[in-house]
Amino acid sequence: MSGEAAGGELRGIGARLRAAREKRGLTVLQAAERLHLDARVVQALEAEDFTALGADVYVRGHLRRYAEAVGESPAQLQQLYSASPHAIRPDLTRIPRGEPDQRRSRLLLPALLVVVGCAMAGLLWWLLTLPGEKARPLPADRPSALDAAHGAEVAAGAEAGTAPGAVESAAPPTSLRAPVATGGREARLDLAFSAASWVEVSDVDGRHLLHGLIEGGSTRTLSGAAPLLVVLGNAGAVSLRLNGAPVTAAALVRRDGSAHLLIDATGRVSAAAPRLAHGE
Repeated sequence: MSGEAAGGELRGIGARLRAAREKRGLTVLQAAERLHLDARVVQALEAEDFTALGADVYVRGHLRRYAEAVGESPAQLQQLYSASPHAIRPDLTRIPRGEPDQRRSRLLLPALLVVVGCAMAGLLWWLLTLPGEKARPLPADRPSALDAAHGAEVAAGAEAGTAPGAVESAAPPTSLRAPVATGGREARLDLAFSAASWVEVSDVDGRHLLHGLIEGGSTRTLSGAAPLLVVLGNAGAVSLRLNGAPVTAAALVRRDGSAHLLIDATGRVSAAAPRLAHGE
């Protein structure tokens, strides 16, 4: 493209720009300063290295401004550029992508770790508390539930003017009839845990035989005076045997999976009152 036709007329874009610049006595640096461009842009225009100038719209803009600055015809140079094989067509396949937000990337990992940590803490709390409500320990120095009930009956009989013997012969409450009939006989209780469960076992005298969270796969064997008070946090995961015979308590399991049981020496099971289950 940089050449001259017969007769000396300049035909190339770069040659016409360079000739016009030299005619005005400007160097490449001076022309670049006048156009507020880098000197490499001026050199690329005069060398017709249009690919170094980027998209087609930028090339046309530089040609127009350079032509006006050195007294050339912008329209003629635009026509020459359009007819040249070097004209750059827009590349629609290249889509610019923004730089990733490095600050956001640095904050994402700590935030993710905090979320995972909270989830793990919540899961651990759920595993420890879900199997059932934790029963409060029975004080060893307090009288047994049977003694307390008997004392209440004696006091009621005394206020009514009834002889103590008549009070003692009266029928005890329904929930206490079975334990009284057994007479505090010694019994052996076997517990097998298929999953973790909170458990509390006390004998008729209020003596703790077992208390705490027992892991799945464990077994325990206890001996104490019946009736035995048994509190289970995850009743479905605990199998009971009294003196070698299985104890069935599925009908007494609460909605939350816990069970509060009274087991007499014969293996008969009844629901323990909430006051008895909490040692109050």
